[in-house]
Amino acid sequence: MPSPLVVIGGSAGALSALLKLVPSLPPDFPAPILLVVHTPADQPSYLPQVLSRAGPLPAQHARHGDLLEPGRIFVAPPDHHLLVTGDHLHLSRGPRENLARPAIDVLFRSAAEAYGPRVIGVLLSGMLNDGTSGLWTIQQLGGRTLVQHPEDAEYPEMPLSALRHVAVDQTLRAGEIGPCLVSWLQELGVKGGGFSLDEEQRRRVTAEVAVVAGDNTFENGVLTQGPPSTLTCPECHGVLGRVLEGGLTRFRCHTGHAFTAEVLLSELRRQGEATLWNAARVMDEQVMVLDHLSQRGQPNEAGAARREEARVIRERGNVLRQFTQRAGAEALDEASS
Repeated sequence: MPSPLVVIGGSAGALSALLKLVPSLPPDFPAPILLVVHTPADQPSYLPQVLSRAGPLPAQHARHGDLLEPGRIFVAPPDHHLLVTGDHLHLSRGPRENLARPAIDVLFRSAAEAYGPRVIGVLLSGMLNDGTSGLWTIQQLGGRTLVQHPEDAEYPEMPLSALRHVAVDQTLRAGEIGPCLVSWLQELGVKGGGFSLDEEQRRRVTAEVAVVAGDNTFENGVLTQGPPSTLTCPECHGVLGRVLEGGLTRFRCHTGHAFTAEVLLSELRRQGEATLWNAARVMDEQVMVLDHLSQRGQPNEAGAARREEARVIRERGNVLRQFTQRAGAEALDEASS
């Protein structure tokens, strides 16, 4: 029987939580710890060095094929998903989930599919809701779930999302998580609950893990395992299939990109604003060309027509700018309220 496994995910504000969690772990911690923290794809990560200095356990960036060893912290490197294959680690540059690579849901879902009730999932501070689906899967496959208390999180959105959709086993402040993990691991190597997923749902989880690991989305039938939608993927414009997990709705396209409904809405809003600014740019360029043509010694009547057309387009562009800026300010007010 494989040793238990602890998987941790976080985003904005997770570092301060980890600096409270890691020192509370004992040097003989009896399980491997796999960690995903959202990081920019084009910047180096020094998180393993920071965590190694902060606590007794050695931390390192995960490498493809690494053997899972108790008492070590394996950190997902930038721009790579971290998955579990048996007792080894698997790195992938598969499709992004919730616009992130590495993604928390990918790690959690993979660990749950491979280790079932011998997984403990921990979700820390962050924005939006990456991690909720993976935490739900861990619970449905018999594992234990723990969420940083929203009042203790610098950014409580991710913990709050998990609490809304998952009946988590424990909610604790960051400094209290380490002793809880030790206690749970001592309970018969993580005494988890029973499976709650039916066979069709379990096949879907296995297929989703395979997609991120590199398998073809069409061939493993991910798109046939949920009701279709009329939406398209904001990353590749492929058709999005709908995935229902308890009260959580997710979407995955035939390329493999995946989104929760909230992240999809956020991205569509961003793209909508980008489209409006692009339209304003096109209007500016029309005005510049019309001004150029009207100044090239054309007959007075033709030049006047160009100038009038430029005036109308300039006015429309100003209206569009005002609308776009007002919509952006209203969205900012809603986000801060």
